[in-house]
Amino acid sequence: MILQVGVKAFLRNKDGEYLLIKRSPEKYPDVKDFWDIVGGRIDPGTNLMENLAREVREETGLVITSEPRLIAAQDIIPNAEKHVVRLTYVADASGEVVLDKKENTEYKWLTLSKLKSQAHLDKYAKAVLEENRLG
Repeated sequence: MILQVGVKAFLRNKDGEYLLIKRSPEKYPDVKDFWDIVGGRIDPGTNLMENLAREVREETGLVITSEPRLIAAQDIIPNAEKHVVRLTYVADASGEVVLDKKENTEYKWLTLSKLKSQAHLDKYAKAVLEENRLG
């Protein structure tokens, strides 16, 4: 079995809104819940915060401006060959969003209440919200 670790973040702007990104249907054709938070797999041998900052920068152009706070650890076992441990953080971010269009096609900033009612939200992000982990 392949074990992978992924880092994700609920990024919050100065207005207290959270960033969602829409996954590219070309890169992720089998994904039905296409709205998600920023993140990805870690590069082995580098620490988690470096990986999180890199993913945020690569996917959005944003910079994390606060100490990320771990709010969830989830097991994702899609089949007998793969196990992903997804670590989800909340952090403040600043800058202008510039999407990596190979990964994601659009973005939006939402209040927490609108985030919780977002249609087609990634089920793992939704589970974190349902557990009221953002505070």
